[in-house]
Amino acid sequence: MATSGADVTSRRSVHRSLGGGAVADVLLWRRRNVAVAAAVGSTAVWVLFERAGYNFLSVMANAFLLLVSILFFWAKSASLLNRPLPPLPNMEVSDAFVEKAASKANVWVNRLLAIAHDIAIKRDRNLFLQVIVVLWLVAYVGSFFNFLTLLYIGTAVLLVLPAIYDKHQDKVDEKVMIAHRQLSRHFDSFVATTRQPQKEKKTE
Repeated sequence: MATSGADVTSRRSVHRSLGGGAVADVLLWRRRNVAVAAAVGSTAVWVLFERAGYNFLSVMANAFLLLVSILFFWAKSASLLNRPLPPLPNMEVSDAFVEKAASKANVWVNRLLAIAHDIAIKRDRNLFLQVIVVLWLVAYVGSFFNFLTLLYIGTAVLLVLPAIYDKHQDKVDEKVMIAHRQLSRHFDSFVATTRQPQKEKKTE
C-alpha cells in the first residue's frame, strides 16, 4: 500500500525534529545495525554493572589496560617483523565538532536560564507549578531506581518511542491532544482555586 503525501511529510518532520542527522536515523531505526548495536550494548552495560555487580571504574581501567597492551605489543612486533602498524584513525577532535557541541549546549543552558528568569523575575506561576511537578516526578521516579538504571531506561525509551511515534503519529497526536485538554482543565481549575484566597484577602 502506497503512503500518502501527508504521511511522508509527517515522517520527515519527525526526522527533522530529531536533528535530521545520523542520530535521528538511529532513533528511527533507519540505520538498523547501529540501533541494534546501541540496544544490545546498553543492555550489556546495564547487566554487567547492575546485575553482575562489576565496578565501572575497574572495568574501564582494565579494558583500557588490555587495549593499550595489545596496541603496544602489536606495534613492537610490527617493527621487528616488518609488518604494518595497527590501523588506528587520527585520534583528535575537530574544531567543527567542538563548536557544534558548544552551540547545542549553549541553547539548552539559555533555555534553563530563561525558565529561571521567568520564575524569579516575571513570577510566572503556571511555569513555576509545571517545574515543580516535573522535578517532583523526577525525584519520585529516581527514588525507585539508581542512576545507571535510569540511564538505561532513558536509552530504551529513546530507541523505542520515536520509532513508534513515527509510524503511528496521527493516533498518538489524537490521544495526546485529548489528554492535554483534560490536564489543562484540571490545571486551570487548580490555578483558579489558588487565586481565590488571594482575592478574598484583598477584598477584606
